[in-house]
Amino acid sequence: EKTTFRLSDANYYSREAIEQYMSVTVFKRFLACEAEALAELKGIWVPERDLTALLAGNYLHSYFESPEAHQSFIDAHPEMFSTRGSTKGQLKTPYKVAESMIQALKDDPSFQAAYQGNKEEILTGEINGVKWMGRLDCFDPARAFFLDLKTTQDLHKKYWITNEKRWGSFVEAYNYPLQMAIYQELIRQNYGTRPAPILVAVSKQDPPDKAFVAIPQDNLDEAMQQLLDAQPRIEQVIAGETNPHRCEQCDYCRATKHLGQIISMNELIE
Repeated sequence: EKTTFRLSDANYYSREAIEQYMSVTVFKRFLACEAEALAELKGIWVPERDLTALLAGNYLHSYFESPEAHQSFIDAHPEMFSTRGSTKGQLKTPYKVAESMIQALKDDPSFQAAYQGNKEEILTGEINGVKWMGRLDCFDPARAFFLDLKTTQDLHKKYWITNEKRWGSFVEAYNYPLQMAIYQELIRQNYGTRPAPILVAVSKQDPPDKAFVAIPQDNLDEAMQQLLDAQPRIEQVIAGETNPHRCEQCDYCRATKHLGQIISMNELIE
């Protein structure tokens, strides 16, 4: 029965899809904390996530996918809209930023010219024997680039990159080079080309900032190497062949922690 499963828009985020294919989201969770990622994968831990940013981002994505996709997203998420008073039918305050981000892009001639091609196309492939899936925001096989919409607080905000002990951009903080390297590889396997990723970054400021952001090929190659280095162990953890590392700082680790050895005050901020 494993062979009959076909990925589609309807089941892309399903449990079955996640069991059959590795995705960027799941992989990044394993890089952050193997114990939490595994518990979530097994369905024994449901993390508390604030869905506001996700819903606002998906509202924006669906708008540029198609009018039908946008309407069906709206129909599926009535919780985003006010139901009474003078604001009835309007987006609730936390989601209004999505509307202003749409306005910032939709009338921009450069965006309109670039954002052409297949929208939300699902691609699958194999990377070192592991089945992967990805979903491209916008890709025209005849072009030398593909586009990915990203929303962020501020394009120029600095984030502390913990494992490298340095400051970096939102692109590095959310490991978008890894996501784009995977998409580029899936495109190569399906189309035989290696287009360059361009992020269409829009900020949540008022008014929003926006930029086309390129990720140099060196960074993509480095990210792909990170994947190849980390993947065998992650696969072993998923298969139950080795115990997951605990980060001891995420929600799951805090919730399941037992006091162990004493640590020095100097270790607290390492």
